[in-house]
Amino acid sequence: MGFFLNIYRSSIGKKIIMGLTGLFLCIYLVVHLGGNLLLLKQDGGAAFDQYAELLPGLLIIRIIEIFLFAVFLGHILSGTILWVVNKQSRTVRYEVNKPQENSSLFSRTMFLSGSIVFIFLVVHMKTFWVTSRFHHDEYPSMYAVARLAFADPLYSLFYVAAIILLSFHLRHGFQSAFQSLGLRTKKYARLIDVLGVIFWLVIPAGFAVIPIYFLLK
Repeated sequence: MGFFLNIYRSSIGKKIIMGLTGLFLCIYLVVHLGGNLLLLKQDGGAAFDQYAELLPGLLIIRIIEIFLFAVFLGHILSGTILWVVNKQSRTVRYEVNKPQENSSLFSRTMFLSGSIVFIFLVVHMKTFWVTSRFHHDEYPSMYAVARLAFADPLYSLFYVAAIILLSFHLRHGFQSAFQSLGLRTKKYARLIDVLGVIFWLVIPAGFAVIPIYFLLK
């Protein structure tokens, strides 16, 4: 136990935790998007409702939810600590204050984008997860909950804005995760770049399509 605590206390250890938890969350995004895209199926929400009603009753899903919560917590905690440490250690400013020449826009906005995405997740979970677990009887179906939520222009705009920020977060985070784990070598750099485009562009676009679809509908 002490060995793992010592690793976590180090900057490298926190970066490894950030990388591993970040990559796991990327995998979760793929699975979550697959379920959410059922909202677009032209069946009156039948497929999505079947999917939404099946999950809460499975023990494995409850276990995954607990693990997922722990992963989120580990990712947020490690990222916050690293951001604070980096801010404190930056006692000497650049000789010429041109941050754009020293880091990318995506890396400079990691903490900001992550913070806003976290706020979005709290709101999003209250809208869907809490309703699904504790207030399901108050609505005819989870498809109706989604349709009602996305019919609100403010919520839909907030959703799309958060997805754009998530894309910014993933643009740097996906590459950084492989770098921290020592896997971004010349041999795999091209493959990682291609996969990165899928995670920071294609998947966020898939999520963003859903509220836009309901608004136009």
